[in-house]
Amino acid sequence: MSHSPALPLPRRVPFAHLASFAPLLPVLLVVALLALPAAQGTDGGATPADAVSGLVVLYCAIRLVRERRRPLSRTAAVVLGLPVVGLAVAAVGASSPAAGIGGLGRYLQIFVLVPAAVVLLIRDKRDFRVLAWAFVAFALFQGAVGVHQFVTGTGASYQGEEIRAVGTFGPADVMGMATVVAFGLMCALALALGSADARQRAVAAGCALALLAPLALSFSRGAWIATAAACAVQLMLAGMRRALKVGAVVAATAVILVGGLGLGSAMLQERISSITQVTDAPDQSVTDRYTMWAAATDMWSEHPLTGVGLKGFPEHRDGHASLALSSGSDTEGAGAAFRRQPLLSPHNMYLLVLSEQGLVGLLALGGSWLALLVCGLRGLARTRRWTSGSGLDCALVACGLLIWQLIDFLYADIGGPATVLTAVLFGLVAWWALVGSDDVPEASAR
Repeated sequence: MSHSPALPLPRRVPFAHLASFAPLLPVLLVVALLALPAAQGTDGGATPADAVSGLVVLYCAIRLVRERRRPLSRTAAVVLGLPVVGLAVAAVGASSPAAGIGGLGRYLQIFVLVPAAVVLLIRDKRDFRVLAWAFVAFALFQGAVGVHQFVTGTGASYQGEEIRAVGTFGPADVMGMATVVAFGLMCALALALGSADARQRAVAAGCALALLAPLALSFSRGAWIATAAACAVQLMLAGMRRALKVGAVVAATAVILVGGLGLGSAMLQERISSITQVTDAPDQSVTDRYTMWAAATDMWSEHPLTGVGLKGFPEHRDGHASLALSSGSDTEGAGAAFRRQPLLSPHNMYLLVLSEQGLVGLLALGGSWLALLVCGLRGLARTRRWTSGSGLDCALVACGLLIWQLIDFLYADIGGPATVLTAVLFGLVAWWALVGSDDVPEASAR
């Protein structure tokens, strides 16, 4: 009796391919959840992405126990754990136990725990690139929402018109979309400059050019300055010849977008010119920022070593700020009613840390960031010496993101739904600086 040949079973390659990225899925979920529209009419509070970031840390700890893996290296533990010193001192000096515990938890989440978990969950450069492309994809989504808001007049209010691109973050967090788009642009530019695959370079270059429009329509001067400076550094690190070519393409695209298509050219020119007028004729937002910077410096002068304690800036602000400070900023549009947003931070991360944590906290946190920068740049230099150039894209992503963030901290601080993405950013940077830059080029087994 003859038997018919058995039908071949379907291959499970797609499922196996997805399963290979299982350790990254919790981190990718954090990025995806940030696409949910921000709740309007609330003063901060935990978001779904924040909650999942906590689960990422727990998931990472369980994996370490089950696999009996060695956790972070001694160098990585010191660099990532350095901020704990200043945070512990500042938490003890907080005005109340609730403020101390709340502030300590937030800082640990953003600068210690989530970055450490991301470092441990990234296994190789392929995983790193997946997260970098996730940043690009999320930036494209938020940028598309922002451009639609500008075109249809459904964005946040800007000079009496609801045209400011804010994405899904709403008018209460006008920096959210600008930050996300800038992160994506930095990743896309790095992938375009350093990838070994020609098709990937072309796609990344197209994404970088596409993200210029929503970044411009965010009307965020701080994001513009940080992006321009960090992109220039990225281009120089990739090579001067390539820098000149890419710079010419970007300049031509900007001329087409603003001059040819007229994407808010008048308002953009006015906003750009206001950057050079911050000392001659500053607007109220700039005056408020200068006033809060002075208040933060005054707080530090009274408590130079340990600051006024975590979450102490709002409580001590009125006692140190001049009468030039307004009661808050007006926010409306993008589906939200008019609201007066209180000014509860100096909008300068370094001054916020200095005022609340003193020199101890600033040296600890700043020392951690400086160590990441030095290790990242050293790894980039080592990568460029490899004949294959393997890993250059990862190096440019990490160095570009960190440089952008350190510059942006001159004009912004942590706060808002997009802050958890900053934690993932520091995880990416820390993996390259402390782990990935020491790997042998691409040939290492998984």
